[in-house]
Amino acid sequence: MTACGHCLCGKTWWEYGGEATWACHCHCNDRRRNRAAPVAAWIGVPVENFKWTGKAPKTFESSEGVYRHFCEDCGTPMGFEADRYQGEIQVYAASLLNPLEFEPGFHVYYESKLPWLRMNDNLVKYEGARPRAPEAPGDPGS
Repeated sequence: MTACGHCLCGKTWWEYGGEATWACHCHCNDRRRNRAAPVAAWIGVPVENFKWTGKAPKTFESSEGVYRHFCEDCGTPMGFEADRYQGEIQVYAASLLNPLEFEPGFHVYYESKLPWLRMNDNLVKYEGARPRAPEAPGDPGS
């Protein structure tokens, strides 16, 4: 399977082949503020299966070892990498060319969910980060 996505102006694109490692909704404050949205929908992808196409994004180191990628022209947030998630990039599901392909598997940081946001699904809702096995790629905030 190949998936691709792009920014608002269409200059910065990404694509990956193979399967995503995970897909989720994140309710943490950092991701809400970065997106100016009540929740962020994320996809975790192995870096070796991922590439930027079109114009390369700009990167902002928001804190030590945390890198946020965005379109230099329109400002659209595109992805996230962190030293603690070696070998993985996280991309925003809303930037998918076909966002209907997104199938979240769980929620993280559900205790931070805004009380006026109604999420009526049957997905697992982790109060904080999702527990993960040692050596496994991480999901947002783990």
